Amino acid sequence: MAQPRVIVVGNEKGGAGKSTLAIHIVCGLLHAGHRVAILDLDLRQRSMSHFFAHRAAWTAANGVVLPMPSEPDLGDGKVLARAEEAEQIARFDAAYAEATASGAEVILIDTPGGDTPLSRAAHARADQIVTPMNDSFVDFDMLGSVDPVTLELLKPSTYSESVWEARKHRAIKEGRHAAIDWVVVTNRLAVAEARNRKRLEERMLKLAKRVGFRVGPGLRDRVIYRELFPFGLTVADLSNEVRPVAVSLAHVAARQEMRNLMQALGLEDVSLPALDAAA
Repeated sequence: MAQPRVIVVGNEKGGAGKSTLAIHIVCGLLHAGHRVAILDLDLRQRSMSHFFAHRAAWTAANGVVLPMPSEPDLGDGKVLARAEEAEQIARFDAAYAEATASGAEVILIDTPGGDTPLSRAAHARADQIVTPMNDSFVDFDMLGSVDPVTLELLKPSTYSESVWEARKHRAIKEGRHAAIDWVVVTNRLAVAEARNRKRLEERMLKLAKRVGFRVGPGLRDRVIYRELFPFGLTVADLSNEVRPVAVSLAHVAARQEMRNLMQALGLEDVSLPALDAAA
C-alpha cells in the first residue's frame, strides 16, 4: 500500500490561524480530487472537526453534494487531553493507522497552539509542515529571536527548534536525511502594505536560509473566510449553485489567494467550481 503524504499544520503560538488554514488546504485537496483523511489534535477546541461536522449537516439539509474527508475517531477530545502521554500517543497511532488503511492519499493533521506530546508525534511523521504566522513580530518570535535595539536576527527560536527535532527524529528513524518540506505562510495579511511588513519579510528570508524553510503566500484578513465557517464551507466550495451568502468580487479574489496557497504547497491541479460574482 502506498504511504499517504502527511501535511502537518503547526505553530506553537495560538491565534495564528492554523485551523483556518487547515480547512482551506483540506478543501483544496478535496477539489483537486484527492482522498483526504484529517486528524484534529487541538483536543479542546476541535475547530477543524467542527467545521466538517457543519459541512455534513449543511449539505444534507440543502441537498448538496460536496467532497468530504474521512476522520478517524480520537474519542472525546477533552478526556484524551487529560489522559497520560502513553495513552494519547497510542490513540494517535491507532487513528493514524486507520487513516492510512482507509486509502487516503493525504493525511492532514491540525495541531494545537503549544508543545504537546501529540503535536511532537505529528511533526515527526510529517512530509510537509505548513506554519501560518500573523504579519507581526509577535508571531515571528516563535521562529526567531531578534535584537531589541537593531531588530537584527539573532538565532532560531522555540518552534524552529521543534521542527529541527522533528527532522532529526525522522532522520534517525528512517536512516536518511529527513525530507520534511517546511513552508511558512504569512497569514491574515492586512490589505494595506506597511513598513513593519518589510522589516518582517527581511528577517523571515534570513531565517529561512538559516533553518531551512520556504516562504509561501497566505490568506488575507477577510471576513469572507470566517462567514462561511458556520456552514462548513470555504471559498473553494462556492459555485453558481452553492452560495449561502451573497457572492462578490472579494470572493473571487479570495479563491485566487487559495489557488496561490495550494500552488505554493505543490498542488497545482486544484479545479474550483464556476462562480459568477453576482449578488
